[in-house]
Amino acid sequence: MANITAAMVKELRELTGAGMMDCKKALTQTDGDRDKAVDFLREKGLAAAAKKASRVAAEGTVISYIHAGGRIGVLVEINCETDFVANTDEFKDFARDIAMQIAAANPLCIRREEVDQANIEHERVVLREQALNEGKPEKIVEKMVEGRIEKYYKEVCLMEQGFIKDPDQTISALVNAKIAKVGENISIRRFVRYQLGEGIEKKADDFAAEVMAAAK
Repeated sequence: MANITAAMVKELRELTGAGMMDCKKALTQTDGDRDKAVDFLREKGLAAAAKKASRVAAEGTVISYIHAGGRIGVLVEINCETDFVANTDEFKDFARDIAMQIAAANPLCIRREEVDQANIEHERVVLREQALNEGKPEKIVEKMVEGRIEKYYKEVCLMEQGFIKDPDQTISALVNAKIAKVGENISIRRFVRYQLGEGIEKKADDFAAEVMAAAK
């Protein structure tokens, strides 16, 4: 059982806007896991983020971010409820952070529900064969596979990735904290990421042949 400190309770309260006792109970129930505690509060309807999640967020911004001297570009739409919040520096900085996250971490989608389940089943087959080839006992293979699938979700789903400026905080927790702070529903709606030369088959240079040609 994890030792639930006052600092942990305070941090969860700041993330969710829930009451102190509710935060302590959530952390106790989830053995001190912050992200699971956030989900626990949302499921119980105690988190401010959960109460606002059903509200329409049709305002916001589309922000662009260019990285690595023009080699990577991102467009992302982030919604909130009012123009007032959308025009604040805080919201714009948040949107820029999300665009930077997408540029750096290259997620495939926003939420795990958007992952093609056919791809997940394919991953399960491949991972199961890998585990068996590593000599792992059959009885623990399925548990290992599910663990690796969870790791895959954390790699490809934006909301489950660790924030590049604070890897211990997921993007989901970052969004919830911003919702609690600004008092409006916030939603990352869609994004597109471009990387220079992506998808173009590049011709391999035959260095040895070039050297021989130059020597003639």
